[in-house]
Amino acid sequence: MKSVTSLLKFCGGVVCGFTCWALFSPVIFGLAGNMDPPELDVDKSPMPRALKLATSFAPVVKEVAPSVVSIQVLQKQTSGTSLLEDGRGLDPFWRFFAPENPLAPRREQVPERRPQGVGSGVIVSKNGFVLTNYHVVKDAETITVVLNDGASKYEAQILGADKHSDIAVLKVDSDDALDPITLADSSLLEVGDVVLAVGSPFGLSQTVTMGIVSGTGRNQLGMMDIENFIQTDASINPGNSGGALVDALGRLIGINTLIMSRSGGNQGVGFAIPVNMVRSVMDQIVQHGDVQRGLLGISMQEMDDVMARQFGMQTKRGVLVSEVNPGGPASNGGVQPGDVILRFNDTEVTSRTHLKLQVVETRPGTEVDIGILRNGDSIDLKIEIGALPEDGYAALMPGRMSPGISTERDDMEGMSFTDLTPSQRKVFGVRPGVSGVLITEVDQASNAFSEGLRAGQVILRINQQTVRSAGDVLEIMRAFDGDSLLLHVWTQGGARFVVLPLDP
Repeated sequence: MKSVTSLLKFCGGVVCGFTCWALFSPVIFGLAGNMDPPELDVDKSPMPRALKLATSFAPVVKEVAPSVVSIQVLQKQTSGTSLLEDGRGLDPFWRFFAPENPLAPRREQVPERRPQGVGSGVIVSKNGFVLTNYHVVKDAETITVVLNDGASKYEAQILGADKHSDIAVLKVDSDDALDPITLADSSLLEVGDVVLAVGSPFGLSQTVTMGIVSGTGRNQLGMMDIENFIQTDASINPGNSGGALVDALGRLIGINTLIMSRSGGNQGVGFAIPVNMVRSVMDQIVQHGDVQRGLLGISMQEMDDVMARQFGMQTKRGVLVSEVNPGGPASNGGVQPGDVILRFNDTEVTSRTHLKLQVVETRPGTEVDIGILRNGDSIDLKIEIGALPEDGYAALMPGRMSPGISTERDDMEGMSFTDLTPSQRKVFGVRPGVSGVLITEVDQASNAFSEGLRAGQVILRINQQTVRSAGDVLEIMRAFDGDSLLLHVWTQGGARFVVLPLDP
């Protein structure tokens, strides 16, 4: 009964509404038909160029668009199954019929081609040089470069690639018909500069996003062996890889390569490879047919104010050499642990990353000038750069440290140490040629622990004095009355210097 009542109320409401519309709509439409049209203010003239440049990036995008391409990668793959008896795997239309239907197609084992990935690329020359990421074209059998009009397509070949920087150089036969982009100097970028990312995210070609430079010189992301990223908040998503990051004038400043995201989509933290690094890779590929990375053969650490004072410097400059590989390029050139590298050729060294990039971008066999500070004296050295192994820096890293053991000990500022014996060398993984005093235990509440000292590390020198036994350490400690020690310590990751504050 209640449902019938509700239905009647609903019908009554509908009838009432219809009646009201029927009564008033003639009046409404009658008024509208007798009214004068509104006077609209319409301006169909184009936006003045000066104002458009100040408020819109459309002119920049129009200039950049012909130089940014989509890259389609195909790879041969065999797939398929034997004749199906139950209809599974068939086209959905045929599944409606009985499995024994003779008209239903059967899948046979045949080779097929399917897209393996879609990325982006940037044209840098009229005669067909295209830049992209190595991971976009890795293991590709065929590569197709699609221009911004969507119709013009070119088959591309990989001219060369460098997996350590994630750069690949493609070549297409274009008869000088392509429209190349202008390259800028990425070393002049500043945090806060406006940038545009252009590419094909999710296959949507010629997508443009805007942001700013959020950071420069980003490294230690663990993504690639050689890292010197431009960080930007311009949206970068899957498919943008290999595309262009341009400045407000439309000049190429980087190749978009990866994002930092928990969801897999853009979260405002994207990274691009600076165009200066890209040019270095491309030049080697074009001139030599491959990419060879330089190696100096040292371990180094950043200078800080405390460390600078320990080495007699008024201000922190350069980088500190903490270890020199025996027989390596630096060793052969006269570099010693404790040297401060201030200059690489004509370039002032500003950080570890800066020096590392200078070295790896130098082709092996090249002689370079190194300016160092040693015991307060300025020294110039000539060094022939060595070759980084094909597997990169990973090939130079030793294995992990073995578990520690209990030993007899003497105490020094929260540390326990002992003479380094052959058995302890084996247990702690100390390589041959390392000579010093073994740290066996470090109190977690001590200054030593805070400075990164751990069991299994070896003290090589204290205050520039070589130590070979626990007795040497105690002798130095008895004669020392300062407030901090300068330790030279060997670790599994390489030797380094540590300033150890002493409790009063």
